[in-house]
Amino acid sequence: MITDFKKLISLVKESDKVSKMTVAAPYDKETLKAIKLAKEENITESILVGEKKRILSTAREVGLEIDKGKIINCQDNNSAAQEAVKLVSEGEADFVMKGLLSTSALLKAVLNKRAGLRTNQLLSYVAVLDIPSLDRLLVMTDPAMNIKPDLSEKVQITENAILVAKALGIIKPKVAAVAAVEKVNPKMPVTLDAALLAKMGDRGQIKDALIDGPLAFDNAISMEAKDVKGIESEVAGQADIIVVPNIEVGNVLYKSLTHLAETTIAGTVIGATAPVVLSSRADNYRNKFNSIVLGKVVAQHHS
Repeated sequence: MITDFKKLISLVKESDKVSKMTVAAPYDKETLKAIKLAKEENITESILVGEKKRILSTAREVGLEIDKGKIINCQDNNSAAQEAVKLVSEGEADFVMKGLLSTSALLKAVLNKRAGLRTNQLLSYVAVLDIPSLDRLLVMTDPAMNIKPDLSEKVQITENAILVAKALGIIKPKVAAVAAVEKVNPKMPVTLDAALLAKMGDRGQIKDALIDGPLAFDNAISMEAKDVKGIESEVAGQADIIVVPNIEVGNVLYKSLTHLAETTIAGTVIGATAPVVLSSRADNYRNKFNSIVLGKVVAQHHS
């Protein structure tokens, strides 16, 4: 079982399959340091798309040697996003990574009907957290993209997270739809959605997972909290996936864990034909590197 990023990285390094990613507008040092580490660890090869002089200038600063033909010159971010995505859609690379450009510019290229990576599935952000006090990796969704998802959107968000968990080797992930309380309360609509997700899991409408909800966050991840409250559940206390009710809850929880609990992170957008590695401009190179590793794992699971 993969319990932390160290084990995940070791497993990926053992793979004989060579992966390739494109990176749109890789101008910042942290992104290029992550690309350098991915190259040194034989995780993935990279095609860098953007202003050639700008890429080379920053690459020299971080000591990244770029092989001949591995830079595609584009003069603006929109063109860089389109070209990076196009290469993936044409099978020249396995996934795409965001550099120093807006998320909207990259996702616009991803959703392009002609040369993008569009599917009928909702795009959602799936984060993977390595929390020192937890004995397993925790998948969380969606702390970054979908603002106030309705039930049908939550179904797709959950399905996307299940795909990531399975790529991490969790055969039948345990999914907790979290709320402020663990009882259904008609005055709290998110508890109704959580209960419906759980029932849809029971009925096989959401496949390949055990789903329960509503569960409060503490009794979703802590056996002690679950036992104190006397909750009977196959998911409570041992959730692999946390489905948050909206972006406010997800974003605050995600940033609280990363800034206060020494949590290391990875994240990718799921729902396209290939992973879209998105990381915050504030992320350090290790977290960006973790996201590259996750992108490779999910891309291989897709293929």
